Amino acid sequence: MNMLLAERRHLRTGLMAAAIAVGMVGLAYASVPLYRIFCQVTGFGGTTQKSDAAAAPTEEQIQALAGRTIRVRFDGNVRNLPWQFAPSSKTVEVKIGQQNLAYYRATSTSAVATTGTATFNVSPANAGRYFNKIQCFCFNEQTLAPGQSVEMPVVWFVDPAILDDPDARNIDEITLSYTFFPVEAPSRAPGIYATGQADIPARRS
Repeated sequence: MNMLLAERRHLRTGLMAAAIAVGMVGLAYASVPLYRIFCQVTGFGGTTQKSDAAAAPTEEQIQALAGRTIRVRFDGNVRNLPWQFAPSSKTVEVKIGQQNLAYYRATSTSAVATTGTATFNVSPANAGRYFNKIQCFCFNEQTLAPGQSVEMPVVWFVDPAILDDPDARNIDEITLSYTFFPVEAPSRAPGIYATGQADIPARRS
């Protein structure tokens, strides 16, 4: 009888341990999208914001800033992907609130088609919540044919609210950095952008 009770206790303990393990795995998977949402809302760690054209400041709002400008640097990197990847322009000086268009150029050095996905961040980190992207190649996976080159667009603006933030209003330069990683099992067609405005296609060659 005692042995039967002991076996039942061991079985119950084992089942509880298994349930906890499954719960922890589920929490780990759930925490990834939750963490991404948190970063996008708060700009934590230099995460940029995703916006649409309708949310951009009007010309009147931009003029009210009396021509305030900020310098933006662009940086491009690849990890374990046979591409060359770099911004078409290294630095621009832009009006705060104004929509801007920049291109990054990627060239495949592989003998087969390859697909990559880009991570991104802004520095200094407290500028991330004010850097708004309307259209970006980083929203989707990108596939290049062997030897193909493509110029990938980014449409963006710096939110005038940066001037009201005592921790960010004195920032005079922002760096936008992208890093491409390989995608082993591509999930969608490349080069499709959801922007809320007329799409700007990648320039392929």
